[in-house]
Amino acid sequence: MSEMRNIAVVLPSLDPDEKLHIVIAGLLEMGFGDILLVNDGSKPENLHYFIDAAESHPEITLLHHDVNRGKGAALKTAFRYFLENRPDGVGVVTVDGDGQHQAADILACAKAMAERGKLTLGVRDFNQPDVPFRSRFGNKLTCAIFKFFVGLSVSDTQTGLRAIPREFLPAILDVPGDRFEYETNMLLLLKQENIPFSEVKIRTVYIEENKSSHFRVIRDSFRIYKRIFSHFIRYTLVSFSSSVVDEGCYIAFSWLLRGVMSDISLTVTATAAARLISSLFNFFMNKTVVFQKEVSTGKALLRYYALALPMLFAQALLTHGVYALFGIPEEATGLRALIYAAVMTVLYFVNYVVQQRWVFREERETK
Repeated sequence: MSEMRNIAVVLPSLDPDEKLHIVIAGLLEMGFGDILLVNDGSKPENLHYFIDAAESHPEITLLHHDVNRGKGAALKTAFRYFLENRPDGVGVVTVDGDGQHQAADILACAKAMAERGKLTLGVRDFNQPDVPFRSRFGNKLTCAIFKFFVGLSVSDTQTGLRAIPREFLPAILDVPGDRFEYETNMLLLLKQENIPFSEVKIRTVYIEENKSSHFRVIRDSFRIYKRIFSHFIRYTLVSFSSSVVDEGCYIAFSWLLRGVMSDISLTVTATAAARLISSLFNFFMNKTVVFQKEVSTGKALLRYYALALPMLFAQALLTHGVYALFGIPEEATGLRALIYAAVMTVLYFVNYVVQQRWVFREERETK
């Protein structure tokens, strides 16, 4: 167990009970010799759990927040302390203090991190019958959203058991968020910075239907999803702005070329010029504002326009093709409009995903 001496356990806790001592005993039994216990502004009547633990075990370093600042802030306090005071430490492993993480699983994640040099997630099986519905539903929903909107496949987005190599801690410290959203933002960083990660299967333990959780469903969920959807919101705003640019350019060119060309030539020329300018505007805004990727402009631009043709073909096939297949007459304007709106909505999401994962794909990704 000597290799665990250079791995610090980060244990944030708010208003703990006797389960905290059980968690600590399990960690010491597994050979962990450095436990950073963070009191995140607990009530006075709960402080004795921290004091008793620190006085009983020299392996514990007790860190305090005078007021409750959130789990993310507690993790940052411990990470910062580790970097400043553990020059030989190879990494940290974050653990919840309510007994949901088994000591053997914590050890397995720490070992995997030390051996692979990757950030390691302890992931649970949410299909087990004893998993509370809100946890099962929340994880499945967030995993699906992560995969679609972020392009990151993670089995357990809610896990608090994470083993993190020292080299990634400075970047993780800069991640925004002080409460539960911090852990979600940490996962977003894996995608943004191409940080290598792996998963280790762990046992699924829920105590009293997870009643000890301090997660505030509405407020904390909003903070979590706000960051996940931020790229898509910016993508939508850029798309709207591009439409405004397209329409403005068309009007401007139509006015400038009026009387110089025939009506048909004027319409074709104004449309082509407006579409070129608005598409370039859309491309550069997506590159710099939406996806913010360090990619070759030339290669990304070629992929961007290569995507446009299949999208136009798909739009025609899925609208006019459907009209013809089901014999929808031109007079049925309402039904046609509904089909067109449905097709454009689907293609809008598809276009977002393809741009994120292919058009603006970084050339070198860490495996």
